[in-house]
Amino acid sequence: MKVPGPDHPITIEQSTEHVRVHAGGKLIADTSSPLVLHEAGYPGVYYIPLADVEQGALEKTTSTTYCPYKGEASYYSIIGAEEGTDAVWTYESPYPAVGEIAGHVAFYPDRVEFGTD
Repeated sequence: MKVPGPDHPITIEQSTEHVRVHAGGKLIADTSSPLVLHEAGYPGVYYIPLADVEQGALEKTTSTTYCPYKGEASYYSIIGAEEGTDAVWTYESPYPAVGEIAGHVAFYPDRVEFGTD
């Protein structure tokens, strides 16, 4: 486990944006309480509360990846979306430094459409 610091900063902010996520021609997530995670030099990533994702839109897969700063990620596919396989990830038990993202999911931006206001 690595701890975020000056050489690899990670910040998490509560966003006030209303975020909608569409895939496969359907609205699959709609939230007014997303988190935005900024990591090192990467673009910000929306983490959407799992409770704000349409029930039945996601199917858990067996895929996993590991991040030394956040922990083990597990994946979901978006049912009925052409690019939906493993398009969603979550850290069910993230490391303490990023514990706020537990109970949230993130979407690959090239596989879904985001709308904000």
